[in-house]
Amino acid sequence: MFHQTRACTLLYAALIAAVLSGYPRLQPKANAAAVAAPPAKENRVSPSVDFPTIVERYGPAVVHISTVSAAVPGAAASSTAASGAAASGATAPDQQASTPALAEIDADDPLLAFVKHAASDSQPSQGGSARAITGTGSGFIVSPDGLILTTAHVVDQADEVTVRLTDRREFKAKVLAVDIPSDVAVIQIDATKLPTVKLGDSSRVRVGESVLAIGSPDSFANTVAAGIVSATSRTLQDGSNFPFFQTDLAADPNNSGGPLFNRAGEVVGIDVQIYAALDRSPSLAFAIPINVAAKVRSQVLAAQTPPSPGGLGVEVQDVGPGLAVAFGLPHPAGALVNSVVPGTSAAASGVKPGDVIIRIGDKAIDRSAELGEDAAGLPSGTKTTLRLIRNHRAMTIPVTLGASTESPKDSPMARPSEASARGDRLGLSMHPLNEDERRTSDLAVGLMVDSVDGPAASAGIQPGDIILSLNDTLVETQADVTALEAKAGKQVAVLIQRNHARSFVSVEVR
Repeated sequence: MFHQTRACTLLYAALIAAVLSGYPRLQPKANAAAVAAPPAKENRVSPSVDFPTIVERYGPAVVHISTVSAAVPGAAASSTAASGAAASGATAPDQQASTPALAEIDADDPLLAFVKHAASDSQPSQGGSARAITGTGSGFIVSPDGLILTTAHVVDQADEVTVRLTDRREFKAKVLAVDIPSDVAVIQIDATKLPTVKLGDSSRVRVGESVLAIGSPDSFANTVAAGIVSATSRTLQDGSNFPFFQTDLAADPNNSGGPLFNRAGEVVGIDVQIYAALDRSPSLAFAIPINVAAKVRSQVLAAQTPPSPGGLGVEVQDVGPGLAVAFGLPHPAGALVNSVVPGTSAAASGVKPGDVIIRIGDKAIDRSAELGEDAAGLPSGTKTTLRLIRNHRAMTIPVTLGASTESPKDSPMARPSEASARGDRLGLSMHPLNEDERRTSDLAVGLMVDSVDGPAASAGIQPGDIILSLNDTLVETQADVTALEAKAGKQVAVLIQRNHARSFVSVEVR
């Protein structure tokens, strides 16, 4: 009995000791949480996105620009209505039908002011007299003495340009440079000690980063929109040779010319195009990389002329899979030359239509837009090289930016037979250009497409197109077409001219 009692006592003592010593299965959860050390936090600091500070600091450097241009009698009203309809994605009759009558709007409704403004702008002048055409946009100050960057289409061909600052002061501006290919303009106002923005490096912009746009649409100074960079190196369908930034900013079209800031408060682009349509929100916008605009500004400061198109004097397009096969490229890349501007650097260096430029200097060219940006970033007079593919062979040629040559004389006008030519493998019915067609197309030779079917139709070639070459070889007669078709592979690169614009089309022949 004594031994049993002693054994029980020892057992109880062991249990109590286990509890007091923190035996894990008997330790309360609350105590475990209290004793456990908190997890160590990662030593990671994210850069702050302080958009209000950017607006406060650089908003005063954003200006409103208004322009006045002369108009021919009776044309101003229709031009204004048409341009307004185009901006909203509607035709002029649709827009007029959707505008509410002034009498139907309550006097206290804020909409009344906007409708009155739109109605006054769209009213035709009495008696068909001449009426000035007005325009608006935005810009930003880049030097304290009044140098301003904006877009070319805001001030181009304007007879009068007025700049209004955020403090309501107004100045007449002088247009110093308008570079149509890059859509950049530089203007100057007579003022001092002005607020300025800080220019960044657009080559460091990344997809997904936050951006802020400040503009001055109509009379609303410092209108702000924020978003992200949706894509870089976008090539637009307006013939531009420069890559644009695409953003999801829901900005007013009159923000065009305003600055696009990164989260460090640096200007990395110029807002240039906002796509707005009635059936969706205006969340598709584009901006010019600031490095392109800075080049134009630098040339103005150096008293140089604006750059030639693309910095080289070539019209280029992207290389798709079909064209890559036709030109013997391992994969779709490079800038395919459609035409060479006479008297430019490219013409002086011997660049030809059909060349595929894959490198300028030590920079590889993946998309055609990159060629214009890289060339524009080099000072006039720079000597560099172009690596290109010509007739399935790689070659390197020297080029001096800004060099010029005399415009080549037109080749002797050929006298081909007027008989209709038929491209059997392509599916084209053609005839050589007659005298009237040569005159209206500014071409010496070529084959006019009469009808199209089969592979050519599938590739998008249309009646009225002018065939200039097949696989980088000029065609003037039916014999040229027949010979080239006989030795062509499955893909044929056809150079066409349509409405005075040239482009290559890849045709998968039968």
